[in-house]
Amino acid sequence: MPNIAVVNYGGGNTRSVTLALERFGATPILATNQTHIENADGLVFPGQGANDPSMRNLRKSKLVEPILRFVETGKPFLGVCLGLQLLFENSEEGTEPGLGIFKGTVKKLPNNLKIPHMGWNMVNFEKTNKSIFELPNNDYFYFVHSYYVAPSDNSLICGKTEYGLEFCSAVAYKNIFAVQFHPERSGEVGLQIYKNFVSIINR
Repeated sequence: MPNIAVVNYGGGNTRSVTLALERFGATPILATNQTHIENADGLVFPGQGANDPSMRNLRKSKLVEPILRFVETGKPFLGVCLGLQLLFENSEEGTEPGLGIFKGTVKKLPNNLKIPHMGWNMVNFEKTNKSIFELPNNDYFYFVHSYYVAPSDNSLICGKTEYGLEFCSAVAYKNIFAVQFHPERSGEVGLQIYKNFVSIINR
């Protein structure tokens, strides 16, 4: 049973995430300090909220450096919604810099669209390379967001979604996986992502 740290910084849907991980045999730990993250076999970075207060909370809790060090270990990492957006350098949502793990910015969805983008939408997965995103293509997942990531390196993108424009809805790079939608709220196909995540930790 792998120990999976779930970053608890006041901006995440931690309850649903921990229940999903428990369902597939993991032991989730709400990570509020460096030790929780250092001792974990995997890390989930969930998110609901806004860029600036979330980054301030991460720094106040002294979780930024432990997250960056964890990513460098090569252990599996999963970001969800805001947990995807905060991986990038900056955001149009605020002035606080992100974690900067990936180069790129977070942009606001066009004003002519209904914002937030809320509800079920299709994800076209590409270049999964037997990652946690080995799922049926063009299936539907649940979104709640007003911003989307624009990576500088398009090779990071492994999932795309249409909502007034085509935007990046999933990224994958080595041990890092992240999605704009909420797998824990996306029925069985969404829960499959957590199942796959636990499985790669157990390999």
